[in-house]
Amino acid sequence: MAKKKKQKKQLKYGLIGKNISYSFSKKYFTEKFAILHFDNCEYLNFDLESIKGFPKVIGETKGLKGLNVTIPYKQEIIPYLDGLSKTAKKIGAVNTISIGKNKKLKGHNTDHYGFRKALSPLLEKHHKKALILGTGGASKAIAYALRRLQIEFDFVSRTPSEYELSYEELNDEVFDDYQIIINTTPLGTHPKVEDCPPLPYELFTDKHIAFDLVYNPEETTFMKKAKERGAKVQNGYEMLVFQAEKAWKIWNK
Repeated sequence: MAKKKKQKKQLKYGLIGKNISYSFSKKYFTEKFAILHFDNCEYLNFDLESIKGFPKVIGETKGLKGLNVTIPYKQEIIPYLDGLSKTAKKIGAVNTISIGKNKKLKGHNTDHYGFRKALSPLLEKHHKKALILGTGGASKAIAYALRRLQIEFDFVSRTPSEYELSYEELNDEVFDDYQIIINTTPLGTHPKVEDCPPLPYELFTDKHIAFDLVYNPEETTFMKKAKERGAKVQNGYEMLVFQAEKAWKIWNK
């Protein structure tokens, strides 16, 4: 009598975030599993009103192998984890969680890797300094990546600290000095596609790169306005693909 084929264990992955019905990750991994015939793998959205709901996700989801983390929990998640990778510790933000034996949770950051891989092909010799718009969890990974690329940077905030620039300070002198402008805020994300950071867009030139971490819509208002002045533009899609594949490797080590 033929031996019964051993059934593969059902494995679950997912995304922790708030208002994430639009999520890149669920669509990306669901398609990946279908193409590769990973029939035992499933990707779920865990839409949490508060990070306090996180332990319930861990306690009640059978076969959970790995998680992604998005806005607004990249920093709030840290106290719930058992450990951090060296890089996540340095960055101070987590976007990937691996789940080990005895449900030990380790935080990683693959955003910096994704951003570095996506930005590098756009760089030319004159791209020496960057402005990071926003100071949330995503901005920390961008800062880490820029350090690795040996690009100087400063943060721009609506409520700047002593070491940050305000939007009001961005004049022609600043734009002359900083050739890479990176939007790490959610401004311009679907459905509020008309929104954009309050910049003097007329100061963009063909020497500038305007990189938007937003990927929906494909061309944000920030990108459109910068492109009109000749700037190279890029959305966050490639960065997300690179960081997702890096997360997949971590989960399956």
